[in-house]
Amino acid sequence: MRFIFKTDYVQDIRLIKHGGQMFWYALLLLFMFAAPWLIPEYWLAQLTFVLIYSIVGLGLMLLAGFTGQFSIGHAAFLGVGAYAQAVLTNAGLPFPLAMLCAAVLAAAVGVVVGLPALRVKGIYLGIATLAFGFIVEEVFARWESVTGGNAGMHVKSPAIGGWKIDSEEGFYFICLLTAVLVTLGVLNLLRSATGRAFVAIRDSEISAQSMGIHLARYKTLSFALSAALAGLGGALYAHKLRFLSPDQFNIIQSIDLLLLVVIGGLGSVHGAFLGAVFLIAMPQVIALTKDYLPDAIGQAPGLQTVVYGGVLVAFVLFEPLGLYGRWLKVRTWLQLFPFYRKGMFKRQKSFQKSDRLK
Repeated sequence: MRFIFKTDYVQDIRLIKHGGQMFWYALLLLFMFAAPWLIPEYWLAQLTFVLIYSIVGLGLMLLAGFTGQFSIGHAAFLGVGAYAQAVLTNAGLPFPLAMLCAAVLAAAVGVVVGLPALRVKGIYLGIATLAFGFIVEEVFARWESVTGGNAGMHVKSPAIGGWKIDSEEGFYFICLLTAVLVTLGVLNLLRSATGRAFVAIRDSEISAQSMGIHLARYKTLSFALSAALAGLGGALYAHKLRFLSPDQFNIIQSIDLLLLVVIGGLGSVHGAFLGAVFLIAMPQVIALTKDYLPDAIGQAPGLQTVVYGGVLVAFVLFEPLGLYGRWLKVRTWLQLFPFYRKGMFKRQKSFQKSDRLK
């Protein structure tokens, strides 16, 4: 069992808390860099999707998990980034510059959505973002001169200078590098004053405002940063699929992204990656097991939706902290064994007194 005694502020905000974390993260990075030579091309493509969804999930986690502002139309930001990347790349703009422009454009759209959403919260905020998602999907379908409409549009392979990246391995390394940089950026943001302001707003808006935190400014900033990361993931998503159509960014995609952060674990960076693994692995598991099920169940067209819904309900009822929360409990149990207490992980209701006075 490990005890960490913190004696100064620098130690408290350190990214790597102890040598064990350094060892396991280094081992994980080593595997990720060696993956193209260790796993088949099909599973490498699935791992690429995990990295892309992790980037988008980090953005939604920043908004929902750390600021407490839920979005049910986040696929719209993903689509803005994807279509911006496709249009700019097809026009001849260099790949890295196109990615930057896609992220900036998605952030600008996030500000446009965030400003009106300041007046609503909770389920009403979800309805507002859901309506925005429908509007953006309709724009993608109707603006045929730019997006190609329902006929869709093809996306060129990414190119950096004279180097055209048309192999699965090359694109995987781009996604891996982007995911690492985004993760480090989010971790540094969360240990800054801005990140702490986000968490304060999530825990209690009244308490945060009483401490001098400007709610409108930080909520809008959270929307902008979340949309920028979704747009960045959308840029990679466009090159991965090579073809875009409006129905790829519908309400189902938004629900999948929300499912990602809820099942992964709200309020944790690890949860974005665990949720992405779940989102990509679950269809594979369903496809592998449906042959062993009765035809009435295995061949049912809505099997995947039913499984997703059942898993989501189970997590909300029995494990609201998600996969990462479950791992923390297992790790604590192993560390304390055999001295654990039976009711150690019993959930208790806790809330701020200021929230009861509304």
